[in-house]
Amino acid sequence: MSSGEEDNDDMWQECEDEGNEMDTPATTCLFCNDMASCADEIWRHCDKMHGFNLAGIKEKHDLDCISFIKMVNYIRSKTVSSTSIVNLAEGSNAPWEGDEFMMPVIPDDPLLLYDIESLEENTGASAAATCTPNNDDTVSLSTQAYQELLHRLQETEQKASLMEQQLSRALEDLGTTKSVAQKILMSSSDGSLDKLPLQKMSEDEDQAYFDSYGHYGIHEEMLKDKVRTESYRDFMYDNKHIFTDKVVLDVGCGTGILSMFAAKAGAKQVIGVDQSDIIHQAIDIVRENGLSNVITLVKGRLEDIDLPVDKVDVIISEWMGYFLLFESMLDTVLYARDKYLIPGGIVYPDLCTLSLAALADQESHSSRIAFWEDVYGFKMSCMKTCVLEECSVEYAKAECVMSSAAMIKCIDVSSVNIKDLEFSSEFKLEALRDDICTSIIAYFDIIFEKNCTKTVMFSTGPGSEKTHWKQTVFPLRKPIALKKGTCLHGKVSCSRNAKDTRSLVVTFNIDGERIKYFVN
Repeated sequence: MSSGEEDNDDMWQECEDEGNEMDTPATTCLFCNDMASCADEIWRHCDKMHGFNLAGIKEKHDLDCISFIKMVNYIRSKTVSSTSIVNLAEGSNAPWEGDEFMMPVIPDDPLLLYDIESLEENTGASAAATCTPNNDDTVSLSTQAYQELLHRLQETEQKASLMEQQLSRALEDLGTTKSVAQKILMSSSDGSLDKLPLQKMSEDEDQAYFDSYGHYGIHEEMLKDKVRTESYRDFMYDNKHIFTDKVVLDVGCGTGILSMFAAKAGAKQVIGVDQSDIIHQAIDIVRENGLSNVITLVKGRLEDIDLPVDKVDVIISEWMGYFLLFESMLDTVLYARDKYLIPGGIVYPDLCTLSLAALADQESHSSRIAFWEDVYGFKMSCMKTCVLEECSVEYAKAECVMSSAAMIKCIDVSSVNIKDLEFSSEFKLEALRDDICTSIIAYFDIIFEKNCTKTVMFSTGPGSEKTHWKQTVFPLRKPIALKKGTCLHGKVSCSRNAKDTRSLVVTFNIDGERIKYFVN
């Protein structure tokens, strides 16, 4: 290599180092207060000044990425000396094995991001360097060296697979534990727990809700829902007079699809707000489509941030959840309406209705309820109560709908208040044929109407094109036989779950029987 090339390499290295120093916080040594710009420098310092060789410690205690993180946090929390770590006997129980050492001692500690597995790559590289080079730029490995490298590769793959399985099981267990805990807390036979005051969710609990929308799969599912997405698109493209030269707020913008529809419909400025991490991808999407001059995206809870404008002309949002109101996102839309919407401004969609119908699906009901009568020869009847307290979200068969529909709630988003979202309503379902009602189903309709030259609407009912919302099915304890023309009378109440304000408690009173369901 020429001296000029060496100078160029040095220059590039300096530039990279400077960039890294700007982007990466300084790293503190495990055993003293010395600091360095990167983790590699710290490990070299630990080896030279403290006799702590990470590669040797890793091999001695068979560290993987989890045990490595625990070790770093143990050393930082206990301020132990390097000698005490180095002198630990091989094969002995490491003092950092407890799960409490998964908690970082230093927030955003750069050492915790260090790729401990890269030491294996370095070791492999050293082994390869001792092999014999051939004239055709290939390297000959001894059988022993090849087998060793192959073993390390397989071992690494197995560890990665095992960690993925453990993480998956942990997430499943967490979901199951949460569900069971909610049922225990809420299932009171005398209904006394229904009277508990609503408890505001902690920041961590609320953030968990937003984090669920940081995963790409949920956005893919929503975008692939053509009924949903094309209805919003058609509303905006067919009613451009509503958006031309207007300032538009998109509440819960996700990937930014509604914001981009509004921009294409002629909006002067669009502000999209979302608390989930998907907004980072939304920024790239907006930039990729050349709309950064119109669309501004803001990360945060709308209630906690300040918008770059004082008022907006139009608010758009896709806030609907299962049973229309699950997840309570409408609360945020109403907050935005009251704080940012100009007098005469409009929130879209502007009208929503929630309806019930009777379902006659004996096969599905039996598979869900009667199953517990004989489980591999054993009775598990007590499980019926648990099953009946939980509604399901599924596609109800259109041919199983046996009654007329009854609207139980109509929401005008321009005027509704948060207190109106807890309600009670009497209903009457007229049988369209002789049949046995096994469940009550709920679905909703969405309407874009106010000031529109072309009204757009869609339904999530069982007779309409399928959407990702499906229908909410409430199984009855005792199926009810109905004759054609007779009516099933009842009353339904909807309230927030006192222990989880984003979920709902839906109570039916039918034929003198009271059944409470949890929508969560």
